[in-house]
Amino acid sequence: MPPAPPRAWQRMLSGRRLDLLDPTPVDIEIEDIAHGLAFVARWNGQTMGDWPYSVAEHSLLVERIFSQSTKQPDPRWQLAALLHDAPEYVIGDMISPVKAAVGPGYGTLDARLSAAIHIRFGLPAVLPVAIKRKIKAADKVSAWLEATQIAGFSEPEANRFFGRPDPDMLQGLALNLTPPADARARFLARHAELLKQL
Repeated sequence: MPPAPPRAWQRMLSGRRLDLLDPTPVDIEIEDIAHGLAFVARWNGQTMGDWPYSVAEHSLLVERIFSQSTKQPDPRWQLAALLHDAPEYVIGDMISPVKAAVGPGYGTLDARLSAAIHIRFGLPAVLPVAIKRKIKAADKVSAWLEATQIAGFSEPEANRFFGRPDPDMLQGLALNLTPPADARARFLARHAELLKQL
């Protein structure tokens, strides 16, 4: 008798059992996403401050940058920006050099999870290319801010890796290092607010 395949699912605090290799929208709960992202540290935890800078906080910042840089933003795409790193609630946050070293398998896993998450919240499984690019641009502004303010990068070094943002895009932006429970609550509140606008 052949051995059983290795377990590829994870039990969520909601009670859901999410198959990481074949995720389905019915096993996705926003409370699980918000909780997981609030406890996942950006930059592998190598940031200044009394709290790790969480993926939940990063996601809120990316959505804000995306929304501020878009005239009359569509709530669907604001929601997509908020959820841009949602798969990391189960696969963690890897810095880009490690993702490149792992190879295409990581991207495939991320894409499957993203599609299930998008469908669960009424978004297209695959985002339009123009929207994806705009979210990526907001993500790079966020990365530059994080790099220079809390991750120990000099501005020239951050410019080289992430590109120098337009100073106008940085107006009014600040990083919030908060306890995980606060980051989770803010993420859930913003998600609920955007869902009401759909």
